[in-house]
Amino acid sequence: MSRHVSIEEHPVADRAAGPYALVTGPDGALWFTLVHSGEIGRLVPGADPTRHRLKSPDCGPTVITPGPDGALWFTEYRADRIGRITVDGAVDEFDVPTPGCGPFGIAPGPDGALWFTGTAADRIGRITVDGDITEFPLPVTGAFPSAIAAGADDAMWFTLNQANAIGRIGMDGAITLHSLPTEAAAPVGIAAGPDGALWFVEIAAGQIGRITADGRITEFPLPDRTARPHAVTVDGEGTAWFTEWGANRIGTITADGTITVHDLPTPDSEPHGIAVGPDGALWAALEIGALARVALS
Repeated sequence: MSRHVSIEEHPVADRAAGPYALVTGPDGALWFTLVHSGEIGRLVPGADPTRHRLKSPDCGPTVITPGPDGALWFTEYRADRIGRITVDGAVDEFDVPTPGCGPFGIAPGPDGALWFTGTAADRIGRITVDGDITEFPLPVTGAFPSAIAAGADDAMWFTLNQANAIGRIGMDGAITLHSLPTEAAAPVGIAAGPDGALWFVEIAAGQIGRITADGRITEFPLPDRTARPHAVTVDGEGTAWFTEWGANRIGTITADGTITVHDLPTPDSEPHGIAVGPDGALWAALEIGALARVALS
């Protein structure tokens, strides 16, 4: 039986600010990045949003994640910094040692640190909650490491957008790369599922991928191969949700590969990040200046 889908849009900024990624914080609020205005936003569903300015308006905050210390951590793509914001709005920013590295993805690791990608420097970085940073060079150049997520195997998994591969880095720094079956697929988002595998999106190939801990890859073509899937998250039932940035849709894929897509109400809303919200619904960041709440009933 098909389920009813309701989608509501909640304005949080103007189009120029550019909501990009979002996550549920430890305070039961949605925290989101404003990539164009250099701010971090906070929204309690049903209340007005608040915004916190960073050191420079052109720092390009991108991905945001809860840290093990009760704060939110985020990357500053254009400023080569990692940021930290408490639930009270206090901000600290840490310079990454490699200039021009372009940090993008960030996620907590099993070791109590945060791990991030250096897109322009072919590096995976690690930052402790005290701000100490270590960088690990990749065995390839021009790979553009993008999103990163913790796997169930005490390792971090990441997409290599320009090397057409999924990577794994252990807590000892050992790196393994798994090439994708589809040429020039350009993977971006990645998220862990409850079964130990990880889901990822191929923005250039219009496919959703799944990789097991031993490196077995399965690819699922989308109904619209030009949809440009961007980000992915997994809900409590093990269903993967993804944004179709180029097609103005939110999609789901189940463990057996069944895909369903839902149109967003505003044309050309540019959906980017997606996350499970504090209310159990799925929320997506729309670059036009809103967060979309997607609920099934």
